[in-house]
Amino acid sequence: MTKSVLIPRWLSGLIVAAALASTALAAAKPKLDPESAKFYQTARLIMNKQETKIFERLPDAASRQQFIADFWLKRDPDPDTPANEYKEQFEARVALVNKRFGNEGGPGYNTDRGRVFIFMGPPNRIEETPSGADGTSVIWWTYYDRRMAVGFANERGSNRYRISSVEGDFFEAMDLAKLGNDVRTDEVFSEKFVKFAAAYDPAAGEIEVRLPTKALMFRENDEGKFQIDLRFLIYIYPDQGAGKESFADARSVVMSGQDLDGAKTVSLRFARVLKPGTNYVDVLVMGREGQRGKIRQMFEIKVPRR
Repeated sequence: MTKSVLIPRWLSGLIVAAALASTALAAAKPKLDPESAKFYQTARLIMNKQETKIFERLPDAASRQQFIADFWLKRDPDPDTPANEYKEQFEARVALVNKRFGNEGGPGYNTDRGRVFIFMGPPNRIEETPSGADGTSVIWWTYYDRRMAVGFANERGSNRYRISSVEGDFFEAMDLAKLGNDVRTDEVFSEKFVKFAAAYDPAAGEIEVRLPTKALMFRENDEGKFQIDLRFLIYIYPDQGAGKESFADARSVVMSGQDLDGAKTVSLRFARVLKPGTNYVDVLVMGREGQRGKIRQMFEIKVPRR
């Protein structure tokens, strides 16, 4: 694995630790009913910033319960089956870190190692450096598929390991983990981590989604052209988060080999009028029914007020 340090080690550890800590502190903000509070206690760790804003602004228990149902559905790697593997995995990881790291003060999910484990899962390799003259030892967790490693320092022989070093793009990996991406590179998408774009055309009243062509697994159809069948599930949250809308659509994209070679993106438009103000648009893209693989991004789209 090739490691690239994006920022100085001492600074990267402080930034990442601060980012994780700010996620943990968010729990104190909203006043919640018991069921919503129980969900938010741990699920806040895997909320992206837009979801946090939406959840904290929801006016009542009913709207929060709908949010919770959608929250897990969006992350379900195979919504065509009764089980939600992502939710089950998340709950199992929370239980594991509470047991394994609960001796570091407070619940395990509030420790640095606990939160990284919840996001990234078990590391591919664990290395521990011997204690130095000051009693500090460092444990390195390496994730080969994410091209990332995280160092945790046990300063002066204390029992609490804190992030001290990061190699690779930790924040991108964390953002993707929060979205719950489940990409199969043999069926729908050719890359494990896919970023795409979305915009709004107010004149036409359309949301435009632009997917990178190289990330899509086109197959030759009976007519000798290249085709991919996609399903879209789009959630729209207007200002303040209340009044959610959602809709589903299916699209087939067909191209000649020449057009496919020359196309950098596939652009698809969906007729939907967004309200003036800030809209959070959550876009999920999947293959046809029976195929596993899903990508997701959430966009903040501002529509001018007249």
